Amino acid sequence: MWGQNKPSSLSSPPPQKKLKLSQFCSQAASSSPKHNRPRACPFYKRIPDTGFSVDAFRYGPIPGCSAYFLTHFHYDHYGGLTKGWSHGPVYCTPLTARLLTICLSLNSLYIHPLELDKEYVIQGVKVTLLEANHCPGAALLHFRLPTGICYLHTGDFRASKLMQAYPLLANNRVNVLYLDTTYCNPKYKFPSKEDVLSYVVRVTKSSLKKQPKTLVVVGAYSIGKESVYLAISKALGVKIYANNSRRRTLKSFGWPDLSTNLCTQATDTCLHVLPISSLRYEV
Repeated sequence: MWGQNKPSSLSSPPPQKKLKLSQFCSQAASSSPKHNRPRACPFYKRIPDTGFSVDAFRYGPIPGCSAYFLTHFHYDHYGGLTKGWSHGPVYCTPLTARLLTICLSLNSLYIHPLELDKEYVIQGVKVTLLEANHCPGAALLHFRLPTGICYLHTGDFRASKLMQAYPLLANNRVNVLYLDTTYCNPKYKFPSKEDVLSYVVRVTKSSLKKQPKTLVVVGAYSIGKESVYLAISKALGVKIYANNSRRRTLKSFGWPDLSTNLCTQATDTCLHVLPISSLRYEV
């Protein structure tokens, strides 16, 4: 079914090796140096006048750092966190906390989940996590010091008009902004998330109309692109196939509409989610 009887590079991906959960969750690590010596933590990962650092795990134990914050579960941000982590408490969203346990086997004694939109006082600093509109569990970090100075560390985020309405940002001045500037250039103008999903669904339906046995493949890292394949699943009324490791990860999100639409057999659906590293395009 769905192009699997007649293998081709476009309709049916090549066989994959089964990945252990630890390998699956750390795919991005394979392209990164494994034996880097700890470097000095750069200033933009430290929150002034606090013992806080953000996404700075690759630097090992940081002098003067007593609390480590993680914006989201992507390797370029959590790199350095391992099962043997013991340098200090790790603060993150509950979803990211579950992924640290499932994928990295991080000692739960060091994991401190913080709910979104709730103010916490940590070492005398008021800390609030806000939805970052990035991958599941991603958060903006807002810090208000006893002096009244406010810092906002975005991590990776997708700016949207909704963020302008966040009460904490709309009603309070941010004194210093630590901004992800990957696409901070006027030449980049991206469509809204809703427009992108609508386009993907249209293209998918068009392809299936021309060739009903088309295999629809969505490439993704350990997390990310969930909204894409969930939109396709709902639009087509089909299940989502993913391997054991990914299914376990996705079920940890606690999203009923996603968990109930997963299936275990590749031949049961035309919609497959595969690791980006497994995809090949050949002419």
